[in-house]
Amino acid sequence: MAQPQKPRRSHTRLTVAALCLTLAVMIGITSYAPTLYRLFCSATGAAGTTQRVNTDAAKIASREVTVLFDTNVAPGLNWRFVPLQRSVKLHLGQDALVFFEAQNLSNHAIVGHAAFNVTPEKSGIYFKKIQCFCFNEERLAPGATVQMPVDFFVDPALGTDPSTQDVHEITLSYTFFESRRPDEAIELSRFAASPPDAEAGARLFAENCSSCHALDRAKIGPPLAGVVGRRAGSVPGYRYSAALRSAGFTWTPPQLEAWLAGPQDLVPGAQMPMRVTVPQARRDIVAYLKNSHPGS
Repeated sequence: MAQPQKPRRSHTRLTVAALCLTLAVMIGITSYAPTLYRLFCSATGAAGTTQRVNTDAAKIASREVTVLFDTNVAPGLNWRFVPLQRSVKLHLGQDALVFFEAQNLSNHAIVGHAAFNVTPEKSGIYFKKIQCFCFNEERLAPGATVQMPVDFFVDPALGTDPSTQDVHEITLSYTFFESRRPDEAIELSRFAASPPDAEAGARLFAENCSSCHALDRAKIGPPLAGVVGRRAGSVPGYRYSAALRSAGFTWTPPQLEAWLAGPQDLVPGAQMPMRVTVPQARRDIVAYLKNSHPGS
């Protein structure tokens, strides 16, 4: 005797349910693919994605690398965006603080977001950012100009990886786009309002000044410990220019900032060849020097 056939309706329902579940999973994967890809790149350095860390605990190595800076603005974003230094040369593991400038050329506030990467791409896993405007959606007021810091270092492990033995230059590139999440924005004006930071000044002194100056001894330039409150051109035994010997003033923080902005403008005939173009950087360096005393 033939067995009765089972109803096909339940089988059809199971098939439809399985197809719906598969479709839902595929849609979910598609929706989260950009996020998953960003997480993958952040973890592995793929596509030249840099790493984010809280501090620089790396031991400084003897090997040096030059980091160059590149900036772009996406079509439709009415900003000017430039690096305030073309490049910086540093030891692996050395903390560096550099600045970029953004200006809103429009008559209304704009929220931007910076995309970034480094080349060669294989160096991304070793490029560590401590502070960066690229972590946030950033609002800039109409017509406003602001200098934005980036604090980073290149991990000494780059020097021991066989695949990066040929890496002597790294280019850090940024492109600012108009943000799709303006409600999450914070104000770029926070950088302009930030107080002088002596700790940042120590890093900036190491980058910009240490080839010519030390705190406790003369190099190309005179020792700078205790310079705030000291008469210009007065360190015994150091051969100053005639212009600085006869300047006739005592160094104060405003005068030091003016000196860093343009030595020949403050003291015509002065021989110092370099200047620090970023106001916040000047304030930070002077804060560091103000806290530096002979024998400390």
